[in-house]
Amino acid sequence: MAQLTNEVKQMNTGGARVRKRNGSALLLALSLTALIMGGAYSGLCAWAGSRTVFYPNETISGIAVGGLSVEQAAQALSGALPGQTITVSSAQAAEDEGWIADPEPAVVSLAELGYTTERCPGIAQRYFEEQQAIPFFSRGARVLSLLTNSGQDGLTAQDRDEDVFQENVALLAENLTVAPLSGTYDVRENEILLTREANGRSIGAKALAAALEGALAAGNREAGIEFVSQSAEPLDIRELHETLSGEMQNARYDAATGEIIPEVRGVSFDTASAQRVLSAAAPGETVSIPADIQNPEITTGALKAVLFRDLLGECTTHVGGTAARISNVRLASAAFDGTVLNSGDVFSYNETVGQRTAAKGYKPAPAYVQGETVDEIGGGVCQPSSTLYYACLLANMEITQRYAHRYIPNYITRGMDATVSWGGPDYKFTNNTKYPLKIVAKYDKGNLTIQLWGTKTDDLVVKMTYDTLSTTPFEEVEQLDPTLAPGQRQVKVTPYTGFKVKTYRNIFDGSGNLISSEVEDISDYKSRNRLVLVGPPKAEEDVPTGGSLPGVPGTPVEQDPSVPGGSENPDNVPASGPAEVPAEPVTPDEPPVVVVIPPSEE
Repeated sequence: MAQLTNEVKQMNTGGARVRKRNGSALLLALSLTALIMGGAYSGLCAWAGSRTVFYPNETISGIAVGGLSVEQAAQALSGALPGQTITVSSAQAAEDEGWIADPEPAVVSLAELGYTTERCPGIAQRYFEEQQAIPFFSRGARVLSLLTNSGQDGLTAQDRDEDVFQENVALLAENLTVAPLSGTYDVRENEILLTREANGRSIGAKALAAALEGALAAGNREAGIEFVSQSAEPLDIRELHETLSGEMQNARYDAATGEIIPEVRGVSFDTASAQRVLSAAAPGETVSIPADIQNPEITTGALKAVLFRDLLGECTTHVGGTAARISNVRLASAAFDGTVLNSGDVFSYNETVGQRTAAKGYKPAPAYVQGETVDEIGGGVCQPSSTLYYACLLANMEITQRYAHRYIPNYITRGMDATVSWGGPDYKFTNNTKYPLKIVAKYDKGNLTIQLWGTKTDDLVVKMTYDTLSTTPFEEVEQLDPTLAPGQRQVKVTPYTGFKVKTYRNIFDGSGNLISSEVEDISDYKSRNRLVLVGPPKAEEDVPTGGSLPGVPGTPVEQDPSVPGGSENPDNVPASGPAEVPAEPVTPDEPPVVVVIPPSEE
């Protein structure tokens, strides 16, 4: 047993020596292999360092330059590099940002980023110099890596024209920026177009430049950009309804500022329905909602072109009487000179002229109070109202309120007068045209002229005529006055013949054809008796019944039978009778007497 054990020990000892000899051989073999490979790698590194061309399979920005000299590589780059492109896109989702749509990717060439043909020789030279600058033992590794993978060398900032790069990056950033689209509306003929708001997006030039540089350096042809979202203002339907709803209004004239007030459309729509339709729309989408639209007939531009273009009506009357009366006429007419009435406005003489007071400069002048002639503040202001009335008739205005004088005046055609009194009758008319109307009053050399300026839209002409329906002669009444000398006669109240007059507004077309003839008004002028004061009868002789009384002041002369009232008629009223042609204002030979209706006639 011991012997066997010793044999085993001897065998084991012999085996160890064999393994030791085999391990030494393997180590030697590995050393020799490493030595050979190291020599080979060193040779490869030496070979790479001696190259005057680019390493095999080398690329610059994906362009193959392996085996090419610097000059050849520059030519290859010049032909391909500037035309290469890089895509700029967003990494954000439009639905999350409320955009109209995904931002469209922007494609830009490397030439636009400054990598131009002129820069290609420098790029090739720089990359070759970098190849030459690779440490000795790293050159072999570079060559070996190129055997299995092509180079992906990127571009750097020093390879480009910096001015071109910065300029085009700024422009690209601007093009990629989309301003927020606020909710808008557009009123059409029978609908309203609503556009839902859409958020905007923007990107800074610095951020874009950094993204592009990173992509180019890595050899990538796509740069992902994160945009900054900009919120848009939504359309408020209730506020829109408050803005649009209302009655239609034509463009108007503002007399206070002298400017035209723009027209206003009449709009009505269902707000609840409009909100539902708008909420269902996509960002930036335009939808239609039904609406009741009333468009103005007269716009600002149309009104400006025809404002106060045409003379619609004009009347001139002679102003006589005392200096105080003339002053009152001029003062009252100046008070409404330049008055502007928009379409549908009503003119009131009393409201426009105001109360006639001494503080305003009005003076005492002849007027009739309770049928008697007295001096009263503002006497004479009925002449401007009557002249204006006649001008309105010729302009075919709508007469709203008019009263005839108690007694017939002598400065205007029968039935064409309009009496006024503060606290009493007023004269009113309405601008029944579609355009503004301006009243112009002028006094010149004893004549008052009133004009109505507006916009004439037809060729109609108005002519006024009248018929005298009846005449009421005055009577002479004598009244004993013991203060007078026996037989003396003195006229205390001058007479008026009464007339009832019907006026007609006759409308003719441009060819002179009568279109219509309608009754304008009926004026009932009262008669007034002549009151003669007589002294007591003489004791020894009869009192003459006619003619003048020599040497007695104030005695009447014989009546002219051709004129009602004779020379004692202060208004110099013409004989009655229908007018066969359009009546014109009468210019009196004697100072007029102003006639009014009680309580006082101005």
